[in-house]
Amino acid sequence: MHQSRHDGHVHYGAHLKSEWLLDPHVAYLNHGTVGAPPIRVLNERKRLLDEIEHQPAQFLLRELADVDASGAPAVPRMRVAAERVAQFVGAKVDNLGFVDNATTGVNAVLRSFPFTAGDELLYTSLGYGGVNHAVAYAAERSGATTRVVTLPQPGAAASDYVAAIEEQLRAQTRMLIVDHITSQTALVLPLREIATLCHQHGVLVLADGAHAPGAIDLDVESLGVDWYAANLHKWAFTPRSSGFLWAAPEHHATLRPTVISWGWKNGLAAEFDLLGTRDPTPWLVSGFAIDLYEEWGGHEICQYNHSLVFTQAKRLAEAWGTSFATPEELIGTMAYVSLPDAAGSSRADAVGLQAALLAEDHIEVPVFADEGRLTCRLSAQIYNDARDFDRLMDAVIRRCEA
Repeated sequence: MHQSRHDGHVHYGAHLKSEWLLDPHVAYLNHGTVGAPPIRVLNERKRLLDEIEHQPAQFLLRELADVDASGAPAVPRMRVAAERVAQFVGAKVDNLGFVDNATTGVNAVLRSFPFTAGDELLYTSLGYGGVNHAVAYAAERSGATTRVVTLPQPGAAASDYVAAIEEQLRAQTRMLIVDHITSQTALVLPLREIATLCHQHGVLVLADGAHAPGAIDLDVESLGVDWYAANLHKWAFTPRSSGFLWAAPEHHATLRPTVISWGWKNGLAAEFDLLGTRDPTPWLVSGFAIDLYEEWGGHEICQYNHSLVFTQAKRLAEAWGTSFATPEELIGTMAYVSLPDAAGSSRADAVGLQAALLAEDHIEVPVFADEGRLTCRLSAQIYNDARDFDRLMDAVIRRCEA
């Protein structure tokens, strides 16, 4: 690890790219999509994989989880990892189970909750598409109904998102499914205020926190939601795929994983930690990854990434002649910026531009068609600096002027 400050703190920027396996020739402004674990984490995972193969039955049947673990250690390996993750995200370990990813966690809640005909599931216009499909499926199989609440586009105040949800709550609304950080538009929604409002109306809250751990300071227990599903592989340095599901104690009795196996009815830990034979290393290495994250700065990582992406989003919008009006309090480590009108307006234009930026300019950034114009979602990680954003700014201007 390169360090260039005399105070022992890590100096962030392009020189850190050597700590990742990322192509050094690509300006990678898309960390938020699927994450990217540092090389040291990948090496630790390889070590664990070798350890498993040294005695697979001992490791997977007797040491991994607390199901039929005769002769197992006092704390199974999955629970050791869960303890570290719980500490990192501000959760009680008894309320936390591991899932493949946030979408899997959301599915576990929706597919096990006892919805009945007449119940309404409310989701938002800024929600993740895969999760929206899960909402539709849960309603279809239970006879419940769904409805979407239209949330403001980036540029609105935090209170506007709360107000928009309040206007749409009805007597039959049983559950709200809402992002903590929206996937495409990269907004940090006021989740605590939304949860308080919903509970005042008797509405349960399922939070999709896919982008939150490692991107913002997180204290799950204090958010007041009923369930919280999140990824560790996006911003918390863990390998793909690795996520967790937090559930308030009153919901444990009805909560089941998407795969029923040996832990059935033995408690949240037993049910979620062992879903059958699979590779457990993405979760087992999570403690190592979190330790590395904190060694490299922890909260300082959040601050650097936030400051970099917010500053550069404003700069790019100005250079492109567009506007960026998202309040800073709603920005984490990603930002949503409009491209010039000359960039195009259709989904085909978006797909073509994203492909050209990667193939010809060696820039990885997601491009979308949204309300008749193209937009892009910028991610900032500690291996990025202003030069990566300069490349994107210049490439878009050059293409629009051609």
